[in-house]
Amino acid sequence: MPALAVLQAAGTVDAVEENLRRLDGYAARAAAQGAEILVTPELFATGYAPALVAESDGQAVRDALACMARRYRIALVGSSVEATPDARHITASLFDHQGAELTRYRKAHLFGAEERAAFTPGDDLPEVVPLLGMGVALGICYDVEFPEYVRSAAQRGADLLLVPTAVPATGNVGNRPPAHTYNAERISRLLVPARALENGVYIAYANHTAPGFTGLSCIASPYGTFLGLAGHGEELLFAGVDQAEVRRARELNTYLTCRRPELFA
Repeated sequence: MPALAVLQAAGTVDAVEENLRRLDGYAARAAAQGAEILVTPELFATGYAPALVAESDGQAVRDALACMARRYRIALVGSSVEATPDARHITASLFDHQGAELTRYRKAHLFGAEERAAFTPGDDLPEVVPLLGMGVALGICYDVEFPEYVRSAAQRGADLLLVPTAVPATGNVGNRPPAHTYNAERISRLLVPARALENGVYIAYANHTAPGFTGLSCIASPYGTFLGLAGHGEELLFAGVDQAEVRRARELNTYLTCRRPELFA
């Protein structure tokens, strides 16, 4: 089975060279332990601070990520800024084992006022590309919190979703009892495995570390179980993924085929 690795680590703002050096070390470690795909957090190379990194050199970051993929013969998902003549986007790129960029995706759902002020949302659906015998699609952070995003990818052939993320820690909002408040940790603990279950897909979700972020990066199976769940510090998660399990999960839970979209248009 293809081996998947998810990196949870904190990218330091305004320290691109150091962040890339650390990422290079993690890519080497993941490859040495047999991983064939490594997923890294949202805007890890620049650090996650939308207003401060919007003008960063995304092409230089992507070139460095491609070199890592090629050096260690590992497919790599990394996030960077993409500049166009009239906009800037938060993107994720998937590089293959030779360092070729298989696909790039622009984040469609921007989170919070700071992201919306600094970036433009993407308007294109993520491509589904073949990799290691599976259909693979990208997403970024807030995207996975919308059921339509994962459902669309699954219906278009995705078996595996690779999702860089940066989920800020909230604690229990308003200091109310846990049963009557919101805590962003529920995205990893509840929402990501639910998305995997209801669509019969694997989801690899790579976050930054606490205290500023929730941590809790995870790899969810198409049965809605955790194949790996990080704590709050730096960590590499590993899991096997298998298209045969996707097929079996969809035979057991037939959400994709039983849904009646004409009732909910």
